[in-house]
Amino acid sequence: MAIILPVEGKHPQFGKDCFVAPNATVVGDVVMGDGCSIWFSAVVRGDVHSIKMGNKVNVQDGAVIHCTYQKNPTEIGNNVSIGHNALVHGCIVQDDVLIGMGAIIMDRCIIHSNSIIAAGAVLLEGTVVEAGSIYAGVPARKVKDISKELIHGEINRIANNYIKYASWFSEHNDAPEQ
Repeated sequence: MAIILPVEGKHPQFGKDCFVAPNATVVGDVVMGDGCSIWFSAVVRGDVHSIKMGNKVNVQDGAVIHCTYQKNPTEIGNNVSIGHNALVHGCIVQDDVLIGMGAIIMDRCIIHSNSIIAAGAVLLEGTVVEAGSIYAGVPARKVKDISKELIHGEINRIANNYIKYASWFSEHNDAPEQ
């Protein structure tokens, strides 16, 4: 059963049709929109500040979403995929973003819409990712603009696939009904 706990009187809130894997952890001031999924061994820790997620956000296996005590909340827009073992910390991620496997997003970063963060990329503290671009490397830098095909092909395809994958587990869903 997933670990879903209040912290300091703040309970996680889930939108409609959310999936939380049996060994995922969601604690504290976390608000999710509709159609979100938190996958196996993922941690969403709203204990020291708030975490807000829009609709159709998938937090894949082993990923960690956290924030900075009394300084930097984490805000995630709609249609966002956070890859396996990624770390998203005290930052803003706008709509239609793909964060690759193992990427690290540090405090005060802003990832504008229609962007891709490559697998293994490290966005140093305060990095601002241009809308419609791909960032890669350590430290991450812009490598190119994104075509409309990539936005609609990869970003939307992955977010939509995770809605489908979550439906396979609907009878085992640990997200409380809202």
